[in-house]
Amino acid sequence: MDRLAAMETFVCVVETGSFSAAARRLNVGQPAVSKTVAQLEERLSVRLLMRSTRGLTPTEAGLAFFERAKRVIDEANEADLAARGAGTSLTGTLRISAAVTFARLHILPHLGAFLDLHPQLDVDVILDDRSVNLVEEGVDVSLRMGVLSDSNLIARKIAECRRLVVGTPAYFERYGEPQSPADLINHQAVIYSQGGGGTSWSFNNGDAEQTITVAGRVRVSAAEGVRIAVLSHLGFTLSSEWMFTPELASGEIKAVLPDWHLPGMDLWAVFPSGRMASAKARAFVSYVEQIMA
Repeated sequence: MDRLAAMETFVCVVETGSFSAAARRLNVGQPAVSKTVAQLEERLSVRLLMRSTRGLTPTEAGLAFFERAKRVIDEANEADLAARGAGTSLTGTLRISAAVTFARLHILPHLGAFLDLHPQLDVDVILDDRSVNLVEEGVDVSLRMGVLSDSNLIARKIAECRRLVVGTPAYFERYGEPQSPADLINHQAVIYSQGGGGTSWSFNNGDAEQTITVAGRVRVSAAEGVRIAVLSHLGFTLSSEWMFTPELASGEIKAVLPDWHLPGMDLWAVFPSGRMASAKARAFVSYVEQIMA
């Protein structure tokens, strides 16, 4: 058995979720894929996949093998590129994950230029406001915002921006523009219930500090929903500048309390732990840094 080829087949099965999908990606017959995985399990004397009517799920041993096998494959590909002197010519598939709204506004519109630079590269984009499991999803790099809760992650800060209290001019005309953080208590907040959101907001103005607890009738679990609610004049929200970049520029959204500041929002490139970042991931992160600059 070709061990590297068997690893590549198994990794493909886990990433695609089925023997048939892996066979299509690898351009081989489904029986060949099934046979390779069976031979791999026999050689290792351990069950790697749980088979059910709903599809294939890696066992605990399978997940451990997947993580290490993908690392071996990435490093083998890196070695090929280095030997060919092809550091700028990337091939294969790059899997990235990012929050829905951030990717829609700041990544996807610029993806075409990145693909033009690397015509042999395909990109899979996983859009989710929650933090996905990089190993289980086979993700090469994730773009995450805010404070990273897992200290074991391999991460690099690549950008930062302000956080602002924003709403539509029509909302503030109807209910009045707040002059201090305390005034927000009498307004309707659109509350983002994921990380970085919540109802307790801390402001500072020089040596002065104020922490307030806002309230509102609308609570949303996705940033895209927060955008729609605010743009529909349902209330104000606390947001990164990235989230309303076009509307802040056009005047459709207005930032208030200009003299009061909130902790900034950081953008991180997060890589699977225990694995060297691939050339594809590093090139993509460098490209995002240029975009955000």
